[in-house]
Amino acid sequence: MAFTKKIGIAAAALLGAVAFSNLTLRAQEGGAHESPNPTRQTWSFSGPFGTFDRAQLQRGFKVYKEVCSNCHELHIPIRTLGQPGGPGFTEDQVKTLAATYTVHDGPNLQGEMFDRPGRPADFFPAPFPNPEAAAASLGAAPPDMSLLAKSIKFERGFPAFVFDALPIPGGMYQEVGPDLIYAILNGYTKEDDPNWNLYFPGHKIAMGKPLAAGQVDYTDGTPTTLEQYSKDVAAFLYWAAEPSLEQRKRIGARVMIFLLVLAGLLYFTKKKIWADVAH
Repeated sequence: MAFTKKIGIAAAALLGAVAFSNLTLRAQEGGAHESPNPTRQTWSFSGPFGTFDRAQLQRGFKVYKEVCSNCHELHIPIRTLGQPGGPGFTEDQVKTLAATYTVHDGPNLQGEMFDRPGRPADFFPAPFPNPEAAAASLGAAPPDMSLLAKSIKFERGFPAFVFDALPIPGGMYQEVGPDLIYAILNGYTKEDDPNWNLYFPGHKIAMGKPLAAGQVDYTDGTPTTLEQYSKDVAAFLYWAAEPSLEQRKRIGARVMIFLLVLAGLLYFTKKKIWADVAH
């Protein structure tokens, strides 16, 4: 017992030393250029049973369409806006929206390329013909936003990342991307430097401040603040990156229920089989 107790004390001391050294190293290496971790936001789609807020997704799409789409591509089919688990646009709304875009298509029977109104099966048109044209116009090619919310992240550090994976209150944390998008959009804190961002690595970002209060009109009475715009578009981009999230969570819940029932049946079956066997 004494030996086991000593091992436990030694292990706890080792973990404490590792955590302290990790924090110290980060403080020494980060210095003035270290970006703070974004504040964790509250999202309707977080947790094992979370779902998207349809109204928020529609507002987020409006922010993307009126602001972000001027520079950023969203390589997803237009029809996904009307599919289950998405923003909930009707079929007619999707067709009307698609028709507002001009798609370069072809060749036709004469071997010529031509322009036509968009269809729901088309992908959202890119704002530039290629990354080189975007870089020549903006100085750098903006990233495609279709997977942005899943591809960007920040390091939570020890021991936070351990608890993030556990099914406990505050755990199962998967919203790193939306939190970072929200933080960056609200991170332009120096009026004399439009490319300085508190949360972007190195604090210098090629994109100037894209959003301001009152820039996009909401028809549902939602406040038109920078914070609201940022949260809405971050939620929309997370849906764009994982449109089957709600379906995946439903399947996961059913699988867990099935496994619990199966475990119970196996337990009682085992008791029934071995009930008359002397131990």
